[in-house]
Amino acid sequence: MASQTASVFEYRYYNTDMIRPPLRPEEHERGRALGRALRAARGDRSLLDVAAEAGISPETLRKIETGRIATPAFFTIMALCEALGVTADELAETSDAERPMTG
Repeated sequence: MASQTASVFEYRYYNTDMIRPPLRPEEHERGRALGRALRAARGDRSLLDVAAEAGISPETLRKIETGRIATPAFFTIMALCEALGVTADELAETSDAERPMTG
């Protein structure tokens, strides 16, 4: 049994196929724009209250709002939208409006 556990551990933690590639600069900027949009939607509400209502830790919400978590899970974003009373489309429009058009 111990050998099976070791082989699972080795696969999960040493298999390079499971390593996530680094984010590109544009992905970091999208994360910062999302964070600004969430912060604006939060308004006067405390970070603690919104995090509790969404079922996430205050530290996770803080990291999302500051862009340190640039690609939060879909379900986390949906929980935040519900807690903030906005739709995902409204949140996307707000974050898109903050990013200048390039090209």
